Amino acid sequence: MAAARHGEADRSESFGEELLGGLLDLAPELPPHLVGPVLAGTVARLGGRQPQILLQDYGQERLVPLEGEGLVGGEPLRIDRSEAGRCLLTSRPVERVLSEGVRVYAPLWHGGDQAGVLAVTLDRVDDDDRRILRRIAGLIADMMESKNGYTDIFFRTRRSEPMSVAAEIQWSLMPPLGMVTPRISVAGVLEPAYDVAGDSFDYALNGDTFHLAMIDAMGHGLNAATMATVAIGAYRHARRISIELAEIYLFMDRAVAEQFAPDHFVTAQMMRVDTDTGHLQWVNAGHPAPMLIRGHRVVGRLDSPTTLPVGFGGAQPQVSEVVLEPGDRILCFTDGLIEEHESGQEQFGEDQLIDWVNQLEKTDRGVRAVARDLSHTLKRARGEVTSDDATLVLVEWRE
Repeated sequence: MAAARHGEADRSESFGEELLGGLLDLAPELPPHLVGPVLAGTVARLGGRQPQILLQDYGQERLVPLEGEGLVGGEPLRIDRSEAGRCLLTSRPVERVLSEGVRVYAPLWHGGDQAGVLAVTLDRVDDDDRRILRRIAGLIADMMESKNGYTDIFFRTRRSEPMSVAAEIQWSLMPPLGMVTPRISVAGVLEPAYDVAGDSFDYALNGDTFHLAMIDAMGHGLNAATMATVAIGAYRHARRISIELAEIYLFMDRAVAEQFAPDHFVTAQMMRVDTDTGHLQWVNAGHPAPMLIRGHRVVGRLDSPTTLPVGFGGAQPQVSEVVLEPGDRILCFTDGLIEEHESGQEQFGEDQLIDWVNQLEKTDRGVRAVARDLSHTLKRARGEVTSDDATLVLVEWRE
């Protein structure tokens, strides 16, 4: 490295900057199918081999290898039974010592969400390797996210079974399933992942205000997916023109009523959190009341006056308010999570839901891991039967 001239900053290129800079230089015009080969060439210069890009499937059960020249393929890995899965759930690098070196798993972060895991084998690992691999993983994650809007490659990798047309529509509506920031974290799960239709949620972080909406359109199939699309589209439009929560309901109500028959409706719940103070506001339109989790236990429901579901022309809803304590979590869910409509089956019920929340919260893990485990645990407790969409969103506020 050339010495800096007297009185000037050193602007010469180090090995690490040159390595990462090469990725940045290629990123704008790199075709999506070449992300893997470029990664393989980059980690090879670091002394790495057997690179894998492992993407989480839509059911949040497996990590699926992305195919590409220079990338290692193989069978999908169970999230619950692998080092790569531990990396995904903890959002921390994991290292496994092997006879031929060290297998390193680094989270693929983009915008607070984790799309999957980068895996590389090196002869040995030091802090410089860890730092560079962490940054490579971040760049690759951002690269894939920026290209995901105009390719099917990453979508096809994540799809581990056939998906209905209604589910295709719903997933195209969705924001990232998770987001982590210093003050607010959110994680959601949709079941059945490959046949969901009427359930959806949306969120946004605008400055110090976090917005969340959860909806459940009546019925199933394409009609429910179409109603959900209109409801979420109306919510986003109203949110983006910065009107108040009660007016957002009225805007959504008109949009659904104008497009569908009088007996069609969408239950909905809209929230806002001031991330500086923890001040929570919400309105409820025929939706199950959220649960407040404090000190890793459900301490109560966020009951509130409710108005008619969206599309029925209800009165302007009353806005309810509460001030959260640091570490509080809010669990929002659709009725499919606690009801079972198969003939001869009893409803799963809120009491069982609360019991499972309390058990999983004792583990003191992040919202992503708790939300995923809660959804999968409830599905197993129902005997793997999901006769209705069953969606949940878990939000945590930290001071």
